[in-house]
Amino acid sequence: MRTGSWRSAIFIIVAEIGERFAFYAVAANLITLLTGPLQEGIAAAAAATNAWSGTALMLPLLGGAIADLWLGRYLTIILASLLYTLGLGLLAVSTLVGHHCNTASEKCPPPPTVQVTLFYVSLYMVAVGEGGHKPCTHAFGADQFSKSDPGESVSRGSFFNWWYFGVCAGTAATLLVVSYVQENLSWGLAFAIPCAVMACTLVVFLLGTRTYRYTDTSGTRSLFAYAAEAFAVSRQRRRNRRFRAAGRTDISSSSDEEAQVAATTTTTNTAVVVSEAKDVLRLFPIWAMTLVYAVVYSQSMTFFTKQAATLDRRVGELVKVPAAALLAFISITIMVLVPVYDRVVVPLSRRYTGRPSGITMLQRIGAGMFLSIVSTVIAALVEERRLRVARDTGLTDKPKVQLPMSLWWMVPQYVVFGAADVFAMVGLQEFFYDQVPDRLRSIGLALYISIFGIGSFVSSALVSGIHRATAARGQSWFSDNLNHAHLDYFYWLLATLSALQFFAYVFFAWRYKYKNVGAEHM
Repeated sequence: MRTGSWRSAIFIIVAEIGERFAFYAVAANLITLLTGPLQEGIAAAAAATNAWSGTALMLPLLGGAIADLWLGRYLTIILASLLYTLGLGLLAVSTLVGHHCNTASEKCPPPPTVQVTLFYVSLYMVAVGEGGHKPCTHAFGADQFSKSDPGESVSRGSFFNWWYFGVCAGTAATLLVVSYVQENLSWGLAFAIPCAVMACTLVVFLLGTRTYRYTDTSGTRSLFAYAAEAFAVSRQRRRNRRFRAAGRTDISSSSDEEAQVAATTTTTNTAVVVSEAKDVLRLFPIWAMTLVYAVVYSQSMTFFTKQAATLDRRVGELVKVPAAALLAFISITIMVLVPVYDRVVVPLSRRYTGRPSGITMLQRIGAGMFLSIVSTVIAALVEERRLRVARDTGLTDKPKVQLPMSLWWMVPQYVVFGAADVFAMVGLQEFFYDQVPDRLRSIGLALYISIFGIGSFVSSALVSGIHRATAARGQSWFSDNLNHAHLDYFYWLLATLSALQFFAYVFFAWRYKYKNVGAEHM
């Protein structure tokens, strides 16, 4: 039976859509849960959200290594999905513990310790599940297309575009459905829904088992394994020499020959691992030059959402849009632009560049980074207007009163950032899959994901540091009353850092040499 190609990739894409639905059901409104039922301050909640997000996006480095060097991608996906589902189920249970009151209209007592403990334990179980699931499904999906087959090689480029299209479809669905449930019905139900979705996507993934093309990792070993083998061989040779010096005659020459062969093999294998490590390390400048982009990315699920909560979110007389649902504009923008990029931009640019992909991976990433600067500048200008409206209407000291400013003012920053993702996100995925050694695909994609993990940690540290420094001077940029805060200053800072990083990125991208012979600069 023929395996691989789009027939198999569809099962994996569906599994990833379900996982994205589950992840954003937690991530998108996490800051609202922390500042609401769990009663944390805005700065502390933003830092906690970024810390969790950073952990969830760093763990794929471990998950990818385990998959590539031990369990294999298929089994890792199954085990991670089971843990993921369990974590979501416990999150739903945690909402049933403790007090039940409307924090918007009455004073709630502090949540009990058992509720907070269960919440954070289950939250980080989801992060561990994400760490195993995320790098493996992506790499396993790309594995279904052979580089040696010209037709499948071209399809693999399209796979990364349509993969991200599917991811954003799952994200948009959760933002439109689950955010409404969280804000208007029940947090428990809002976590139970993604738990059920995650269980169903695991079943779908298993249905494709017989169609998958599996990458053989039986000969793949880690540097630690090679080091242990070298130590054992060296120990055996020293033991033989010591016995001969003592006059032992029961040590055959074949023992030394076997040790010599083992030593030669170990040296060769270690040299291969060292060479592969160098191939991975040469990606570091590109990795480092995209960190500020990841810091900007993390704001969409924290301060963007808190800003939106202060605006007039009514659409007509009956519908009130949940603040977190505005994130759907990023996903919808990506869903609109990915087909345009794949079917229009790539063919047109191919005519001028002669490259199958139209533009290079690094050029695509750079275009996305530039658009993220534009999005941050828009966010700063919109926040300046929001603060001005609060002052002009006398609502500065009334943070729970919605401002007479429409939610549509915030849509452009979401849309432009969605356009940035079409270029940067997909470009980064393809770059870190394509430019690592063939047997380290999962680790390569984990490196891509780790950009956003480190970016979240940097954002958390930046917010905490600025909060302490500005609060000590009398007024925090991240005051619990956003009408007294200065998110505009923060956005201008991020725009400046993004611009500086962009110029540094262009320099390193221009100097980068692609792994494949014949690839050009940038």
